[in-house]
Amino acid sequence: MTLLAFGINHTTAPLAIRERVAFAPNVMIDALRGAQGQTGAREAAILSTCNRTEIYLESEQQAEAILTWLQEHSAVCQDELNRCHYLYRGDEALRHMMKVAGGLDSLVLGEPQILGQMKSAYAMAREAGTVGASLHGAFQQVFAVAKQVRSQTGIGENPVSVAYTAVTLAQQIFSDLKQDTALLIGAGETIELVAQHLSEQGIDHLIVANRTLDRAQALAGRYGGEAILLSEIPEYLQRADIVISSTASQLPLLGKGAVESALKVRKHKPMFMLDIAVPRDIEAEVGDLADVYLYTVDDLQVVIDQNRKSREEAADRALGIIENGVQSYKREQRALDAVDTIRAYRNKAEQLREQELQKALNQLRAGADPDKVASQLARNLTNKLLHAPTTALREASAKGEYDTLRLAHDLFAITQDDIERSEKE
Repeated sequence: MTLLAFGINHTTAPLAIRERVAFAPNVMIDALRGAQGQTGAREAAILSTCNRTEIYLESEQQAEAILTWLQEHSAVCQDELNRCHYLYRGDEALRHMMKVAGGLDSLVLGEPQILGQMKSAYAMAREAGTVGASLHGAFQQVFAVAKQVRSQTGIGENPVSVAYTAVTLAQQIFSDLKQDTALLIGAGETIELVAQHLSEQGIDHLIVANRTLDRAQALAGRYGGEAILLSEIPEYLQRADIVISSTASQLPLLGKGAVESALKVRKHKPMFMLDIAVPRDIEAEVGDLADVYLYTVDDLQVVIDQNRKSREEAADRALGIIENGVQSYKREQRALDAVDTIRAYRNKAEQLREQELQKALNQLRAGADPDKVASQLARNLTNKLLHAPTTALREASAKGEYDTLRLAHDLFAITQDDIERSEKE
C-alpha cells in the first residue's frame, strides 16, 4: 500500500469548481466511507476548506479510480477534474501534507488555521473508522512537523490569515472602521477571527448572524455586538457597511434582490461584502450592483501577496524542517519493516532456550551435578544460537561477500579490538 494525496486547490482550480467539489460537514462521514469503499482504499481522510479539497488515501489505486469517485460526488465533469487535480505518492504525498499543515501551501503563506482544519479532518476520519495505522502514523508525523515549523520559524509571527486579510481589505474601502457596522454571517473559526480583528481595529458595532442563535450570542457577546438568526438578515442588512460571510451552507444566503432593497434604504451608501465561503454565500450577481464592493476568497490574493514577502525567509527554513520530518518518518517506517524479522528471531531463540532448559531440568531431577548441568546448558544454548549466523558468515566469506561481513560487525557490535583479542586466544 502507498500513501496518496489527491486534490485541487486555489492554485489549480477556480472557485466555481472548488465550491462544487467541497464536502459539507454533514456529509463528511458518508463521503469518507464512500471514498474508502468505492476506490478500494484501505484508509481514507478528506480535508475540505474554502481553498482546497484533498483526499488522503492508503491505497494502490491509480488516479482514475479517485477521479471517477470524485466526479460522481461533485457532478464536475471528468475533463475539468483532469485539468485541475494533482496527485502525490509516497514521500511526495507526506511532504505535501506537511507543507499544507505548516501553512506553506496556503493562499496566505503561513496562515495558522489550516493546521486545526487538518486535525479536524483526521478526527473526522477516525470517527468514520477510515483511519488505520498507516494514516495515523502519517498524520502524527505531519502534526509534529507543523508544530516545529510554527515554533522554530517566524512564519506565523505576522497576522496574515484569511480573516486578517479580510479586515485589511475592508480598511482599504473604509479607512476608519470606528464609524462602521459589520454584519458577520456564520460563527465558525474564521468569523471568530474576523470579529477579533475588527474589534482590534475599533469597529463601531458588530452584528452576528448564525443558523443557531446560541452560537451567535456567544460570539457577539464577546465584543458587545448583537446576535440574529440567518432568517433575520434582510431586516438588518441595511445597517451593515461591511458584510463578511463564511458558512457551510450549500445554497446562497444573500441574493441580489435583498441587497438592492438594503441599498435603497441606505440611500446607496457603499457596502463592502466579502464572501469567504465555499460554496459561496452571496450570489455572484450582487457584484454587479454599483454601490457594492463584492470580493471572494480569490480576490484576497493582492493583499496576501504584500504580506507573503515577509514570510518567505521563514518558509525556506520551514522547508528544511519538513525535509527532515520526511526523512525521519522514512527511517521509522523502514525500522518497522524489521519488526516481523525481529519477532520471528526472538521466538526461535525462545524455543531453543525452552528446549535446553527442559533438558537441564530433567538432568537435575535425575541427580546430575548442577554445575555441570549449568555449564552444558550455557554451552548448548550458545552453540545453537550461533550455528545459523556463523554458517551463513562462512559461506559469505567463501563467496567474497564482504558487505555481509561488515554488516555482521554492526549487527553483533564486533569491534577491531574484539577481532584482535580472538586471534590471540
